Amino acid sequence: MSDFFNTIKGYLIEYLPKQRCFRENTIRSYRQVLNLFVSYLRDQCEMQVKHICFESINREVVLNFLEWLETERQCGANTRNQRLMVLRSFFNYAGQLDCAYTALGISIQNIPLKSIEMKTVEYLSEPALESLLKQPDISKKLGVRNLFFMVLMYDTAARCSEIINLKICDLRINVLNPIAYLHGKGNKTRTVPLLKRTVQHYERYMKIFHNGEASASEKPLFYTTNHGIQQHMSPDTAALFLKNYGQSASVTCAEMPKHIHPHMLRHTRAMHLYQQGMPMMLLSEYLGHASIEATKKYAYADTEMKRKALDKVNVAKTDADSATPIWFDDEDMILKLSGLT
Repeated sequence: MSDFFNTIKGYLIEYLPKQRCFRENTIRSYRQVLNLFVSYLRDQCEMQVKHICFESINREVVLNFLEWLETERQCGANTRNQRLMVLRSFFNYAGQLDCAYTALGISIQNIPLKSIEMKTVEYLSEPALESLLKQPDISKKLGVRNLFFMVLMYDTAARCSEIINLKICDLRINVLNPIAYLHGKGNKTRTVPLLKRTVQHYERYMKIFHNGEASASEKPLFYTTNHGIQQHMSPDTAALFLKNYGQSASVTCAEMPKHIHPHMLRHTRAMHLYQQGMPMMLLSEYLGHASIEATKKYAYADTEMKRKALDKVNVAKTDADSATPIWFDDEDMILKLSGLT
């Protein structure tokens, strides 16, 4: 094989899993991008696979690949940027292995990302959140489980996958300041504090679902039982009960969004913390974001909320200004209001 394919092999088999500690799903995504790039070189650039090498690739080739993604495959800016980030990472790795490819890596690193229109974050208002948390029937086992799941997810601002993958040992309750260990993207672990009310929900949940289980147990915290075997609860299960609770809450709460999904609880906690004054840098660490850029969407969403509120005020003011004042065409009223009579 050429140096190009040997480098791909080392990148996928050694560098990503062992040095960057990427998870299997992430590595699979990177592999798909590199496969797509090789297919582009073969089919669109008419290169024989066996002849593909670093010398046949330059900045222009990568730019043409990105344009092909947008025009022929109808990829959006997000997808284009993700493909470019993978190529940046790969060619940077190649430059680390052989300085002959450093210039190529730098030239590709300097290809700019496409600007993306910031989307307003969907989150629950405080009345909507309160209404949602009232929906589970805690006289039933599943109601206790589902309520604790939602409270824990909101309290920790965790991703749904992080909550589902929790083990009993990941929660430290019998300490002065209870905490949870969340295992996020890239096998990164972060520590988040637990509120007193969350600990109370935890204790009630444990008595029903893990009574007598050791705190160091590695059993799934949230589980379903299949043929007598406990396994981590699936994301679909969480999505389903949240959807049902959202629909029932919308009957009494006009502020409830039409569609509720687990990630909305993470957005909600993040927005509430930001609105309460948590600094952006600290919020980024709390959420486990790799970059503060990913956290800025909450500031954008908050700004949008304020802008809309101001627009409503301006509309109300305009309507008020257009009304005929009571003193119009009334000389006596004008004199009285001005203090002359």
